[in-house]
Amino acid sequence: MGICYLNQQTHRQLISGQRAGVGPALLRLLLSVAAVGYSIAVRIRNSLYSKGFLKTHRANVPVISIGNITVGGTGKTPLVVWLCNSITQNSKLKTQNYNCAILTRGYKAIQKSKVKSQNYTDEIAILTKCCPQAKVIVNPDRVAGATEAIIKFGAKVLMMDDGFQHRRLARDLDIVAMDATQPFGYGKMLPAGLLREPVSSLKRADAVVITRCDQITELELTELEEKLRAVNSDMVIARSVHTPVYAKSANNKETSIDQLKGKKIFAFCGIGNPDAFLNTIKTLGCKLVGSRVYDDHYHYTDTCLAGICEQAAHLGAGLVLTTQKDWTKVISQFRSQISDCQLSLPFAYLAIEIKFLAGQDKLTALIKDTLAGKISQK
Repeated sequence: MGICYLNQQTHRQLISGQRAGVGPALLRLLLSVAAVGYSIAVRIRNSLYSKGFLKTHRANVPVISIGNITVGGTGKTPLVVWLCNSITQNSKLKTQNYNCAILTRGYKAIQKSKVKSQNYTDEIAILTKCCPQAKVIVNPDRVAGATEAIIKFGAKVLMMDDGFQHRRLARDLDIVAMDATQPFGYGKMLPAGLLREPVSSLKRADAVVITRCDQITELELTELEEKLRAVNSDMVIARSVHTPVYAKSANNKETSIDQLKGKKIFAFCGIGNPDAFLNTIKTLGCKLVGSRVYDDHYHYTDTCLAGICEQAAHLGAGLVLTTQKDWTKVISQFRSQISDCQLSLPFAYLAIEIKFLAGQDKLTALIKDTLAGKISQK
């Protein structure tokens, strides 16, 4: 099976210790030194916010933050989609007509003069498509975004995407998404590990949603929950999985999960945790004949797609499969190239939904209390 790992994957192999030798060992030492400075800066900043020396701004509506403590894909976007649709559509939470807005900083925002398809890339495009009843506000200044959402669009509840570290905007509820396959980022702060802040910061969290629970054992899950309880015994812990629902091609044709079984797949992606995506394909009973893995938020080129088509055809793939996040960029920017390739080899993305295995009722009750104003801002 041919697999091409690029820069981000190399970094993971380095910090995880997979790369042996004198050179990698020296690099890890240098990264550890840099991590000390980063850790000190993060701890000082958090302390200044906790003690009130750095000002937080309060909105006049409930604010729910969904974030993480590590870089890389924790499965946060499907959780945001679930929460948004639960508030706007689910009768258990829809106690009134909430006008919902999602606050996101965007990733390397591109000016309107550039390609239109890249103005709404990655998670933003997914949120816009999957949460049609919510207004998506793209602004790196969350306070300004909150003001815009309330005044201009009449939002009654705000969801802060990737907001755990963005403490300028006070929140009523902090939900943290945690990838079961790498929950604590190799136990080290950036850049020596994947932690954006110390694990002790979970004391601020009201709930943790463990994602991809199907990719580790029950014993490992139990041990993970015990570690989380040791940090914060009061927070709600929920278990979830990312459930594939179908594959959709460029012509909007849906292929059921049963139809994917036994099919030869060539996969490509540019996400934070590519192994999780590749493992998901394998668990579906597909034959993964090859893959290409790019950096998170990678911007594809004609050369990339030509290489993907060529390698997939050479390996005898019957389908080229990617994530919905990658698809939002690729299909809008390179529709004609994909259409040409599809004459001989179809392209599609794997649609994913979050499914709770445990803890959903407690999490829903927590959200409901927040919307009812029973939980004070912090």
